Amino acid sequence: MMSQKINYKALKEEPVKTTPENVKEANQNLFCAKWNLPQAAKHCGMSVKEMKLTFFEYLKYHPANSTF
Repeated sequence: MMSQKINYKALKEEPVKTTPENVKEANQNLFCAKWNLPQAAKHCGMSVKEMKLTFFEYLKYHPANSTF
């Protein structure tokens, strides 16, 4: 029986730095329902709770009929 080795370095994801550009892109994709909260949070390097709070703030200043 051959044993398989797991490459643990390949499993670990590099941390993402939160930038205004990442947050803007994530908010726009959430607004258009292209992404879900966990996906957007991962893109920004935030927790889901942080992303949710950021998105609620975004919604205050962007009405539903706005365009980018």
